Amino acid sequence: MAGILDSVNQRTQLVGQNRLELLLFKLVGRQRFGINVFKVREVLQCPKLTVLPKQDSYIKGVAHIRGQTISVIDMSKAIGAPAIQQTDESFIIIAEYNRSVQGFLVAGVERIVTLSWKDMMPPPEGAGKSSYLTAVTEIDGEMVSILDVEKVLNEINPVSTELSEDVIDIHVGDDLGDKVVMIADDSTVARNQVKRALEPLGIKMILAKNGQDALDQLLAIEAECENSLYEKVALLISDIEMPEMDGYTLTAEVKANERMRQVPVILHTSLSGVFNNAMVEKVGAEDFIPKFHPDELATAVKKWLKIES
Repeated sequence: MAGILDSVNQRTQLVGQNRLELLLFKLVGRQRFGINVFKVREVLQCPKLTVLPKQDSYIKGVAHIRGQTISVIDMSKAIGAPAIQQTDESFIIIAEYNRSVQGFLVAGVERIVTLSWKDMMPPPEGAGKSSYLTAVTEIDGEMVSILDVEKVLNEINPVSTELSEDVIDIHVGDDLGDKVVMIADDSTVARNQVKRALEPLGIKMILAKNGQDALDQLLAIEAECENSLYEKVALLISDIEMPEMDGYTLTAEVKANERMRQVPVILHTSLSGVFNNAMVEKVGAEDFIPKFHPDELATAVKKWLKIES
């Protein structure tokens, strides 16, 4: 598996073109799953795991990898499927989410494929709130599921959305009047985390399930404005990884529209990497906030809501 994550520079060039690379893997059974390669640090054969007393039932154990102790989550069990039994024949995907590093135990790793975010579709409507999917796509005539890793992690170690007392300011919403803040994120858990974190600011919020949904809603609102979208939308907070249209492309669309470009954009994502700052500047976003620190997000929101029209 040593060469599976080679050519990072080439991979970086896909960012901002509404394209991504997926690492395909399997859990228990034939179903294939995918994870964005930019989330992945390393893929390796599962080493010997140490079981800790009173560890969460979804944690298979901890591994000592390159001087770091990493919790290894049985991804199959975490989404309600049978646990992976043969760890010596399995693999660990080392990934970085929300400023921390986790290991995901998977039964097998296949290959990397390049796709357009347009090829990534939202999960079926009938999947329900308990679904662990954020997107689905078709590869080689078979469905591949993209898991809501943020939901998995939040169930194992819930993220606090509470603001510090000195950040809370209910009067922020009063100053906005009827203006709203839009939150675009394909993860239901992530959308609700942002919403709960910003509620103490007293602002009105509207939600979008992906970049295309956000753009459609913004265009509909803009059509009702006399001069510009900024009359009704004070700020856009967008994830980067989203099916149909990613956050970079959404931002570029907003900034290319003369009647929409005045709306500040904060990109809020679990993606990490040095390319982020360059891409934020390239597409014209006003700010980039790594997930998830409620005080940091709320402080940035307060900052950009004070921009004069």
